[in-house]
Amino acid sequence: MRMGRRVWALLLLPALLLGVLSGCNESKNIVFEADTGAVQHQTDLTFFGYKYEALNVMAIEDALHGYMDDYPGVNIAYDGIKSPDYFSVLEKRLSTGNGDDIFMVDHERVLKLSGQGQLADLSDLSTLENFSDLARSQMAADGTIDYLPTSISAFGLYCNTALLKKHGQKIPENLAELEAVCDYFVSQKIIPIVANNDISLKTVVLAKGLLPVYQSADPAARIARLSSGQDDLTQVLAPGFSLVEKMLRRGWIDADEALNTAKTKDDLALFAAGERPFMLTGVWAVPRLRELEPDFSFEVRPYPILDDGSVLVINIDTRVSVNADSPHVEKAKEFVEYLTQKDVMWEFVDSQCSFSPLKDNRLSEDQAIQSISPYLTNGRSVIGADDNLQLPIWDLARQCTVGMLQGDSAEQATARMQLLIDQWRAQQTEVGTP
Repeated sequence: MRMGRRVWALLLLPALLLGVLSGCNESKNIVFEADTGAVQHQTDLTFFGYKYEALNVMAIEDALHGYMDDYPGVNIAYDGIKSPDYFSVLEKRLSTGNGDDIFMVDHERVLKLSGQGQLADLSDLSTLENFSDLARSQMAADGTIDYLPTSISAFGLYCNTALLKKHGQKIPENLAELEAVCDYFVSQKIIPIVANNDISLKTVVLAKGLLPVYQSADPAARIARLSSGQDDLTQVLAPGFSLVEKMLRRGWIDADEALNTAKTKDDLALFAAGERPFMLTGVWAVPRLRELEPDFSFEVRPYPILDDGSVLVINIDTRVSVNADSPHVEKAKEFVEYLTQKDVMWEFVDSQCSFSPLKDNRLSEDQAIQSISPYLTNGRSVIGADDNLQLPIWDLARQCTVGMLQGDSAEQATARMQLLIDQWRAQQTEVGTP
């Protein structure tokens, strides 16, 4: 006998809990396929995403079951793979005509796929009116609604408060204090900052470089000029590259270690050992860090890299799109509409230690991250992958900081950024995308 939906859910839950308890973080497929059993259905949908961790999948599973309870004629299956592998698989599926009905996208894929007409228009979904002005400013950047976000992610400086106290140090609140505490730990033969090979240093570059843009009299106009090339983006980011160069030169980060450290996996293991005072990574990794059961208390703070304080990097994140070529576009849109209802979305947001993209801007309730809350609205935040900037800056910045881990200077990183921007614009011209 084949399992019904609710029986499958009951069997799936212990397996997911086992993943939580074992700290499962491998880059492997997580497939949730809800078999309908006795329920007759007319439509099968597939949902492909880069969320594969047990806590996230449990939240997705709850949303899938809630949707199928409301729409018994539809069956939906979820397949999850860790990024960045996810995006190459996504593009291959779409290019071969095997794209899923619903899938997660990032800024770069929105730029590419919307230009190719592969993303369905979601502008008629009723839940749009619930999103915050910040979220809507990103979703509608090109005049259409190609995706709906399900979180606003943030990036922070994880601080081992016990180790800091042991050494008579405190959590830094500005650049001078960060320099002092990091130099102290270097003098004690301790590399102070755990960094990974993806998001750690590029978010430092973007935070340092872009904050003056967002604090300008007309940020939208500044971003438009950067997007068109009228203003030089590489010079805007130059102070960020210079700061990263300083961090590496003064021994705050081990470049070789960072090159081989996978985000929100290897970095968490290094930090959880309790011998390093700081880590730069996504705030959403807090639940994963807790799964490792570190024997110390920690807090997550915005980046203290300004002369007069800190800055928070955020992203309009976990973006969900519908395949324009799906044979079930309307049903797929119906699911996205269900997923972005306030109560349904909150479980997913909370599982990621993120902000809600809805009007309430609600932040996950984990106590370790509460200090970042004011920065969403106090004028000291930057969007790492701003949809109004028609360049895949998120990925380009990563390539440049990887180059710095391999020995590039700040000047060379700036030159690399210009080369990458020129190549991107040339490719867009070839495919006819403005």
